[in-house]
Amino acid sequence: MPSQVSNNMATKQVRYEALVRALHTDLYRYAYWLTHDKQISEDLVQETFLRAWRALDSLKDEKAAKSWLITILRRENARRFERKRFEMSEYEEANVMDTQSTSTEQEIENHWLREKMAQLPPEYSEPLVLQILGGYSGEDIATMLNLNKNTVMTRLFRARNQLKEALEKEPVTRGQYNG
Repeated sequence: MPSQVSNNMATKQVRYEALVRALHTDLYRYAYWLTHDKQISEDLVQETFLRAWRALDSLKDEKAAKSWLITILRRENARRFERKRFEMSEYEEANVMDTQSTSTEQEIENHWLREKMAQLPPEYSEPLVLQILGGYSGEDIATMLNLNKNTVMTRLFRARNQLKEALEKEPVTRGQYNG
């Protein structure tokens, strides 16, 4: 009996370590998008993996691991607000960008796009980020957000349209930071 317990524990450990290696970066990226804070993102990811360890036996399909972990992370983030209500600060690009110079045109475009995405209402920005950063399909996003697939597709369409409208409103000023 003790060897069976040890084998089960070793198998669980191997599965867990494989999940961490494969998905840590994606989870951190998503957590950072949610929080805009490196420390909070690291804490969320750590808490997500802790909860995943405890519930690993409930994960039957390894292909569903990423969406399962994203769901855990989203719930952990919601718990953070249940414990303490924060006054959310404005989206700060300095927290997102590396310490490198932000002089290239592509970096300026990326900054502009992230800023505009952060200004979208959460019901539009969250599915869009899951699609862009996570590479999830509309069906996967619907499952994660507990929504109908058609609702998700409509929100993705509206999010893109809002970004397109923002782009059309600012063609003259964008890209003219020669400072």
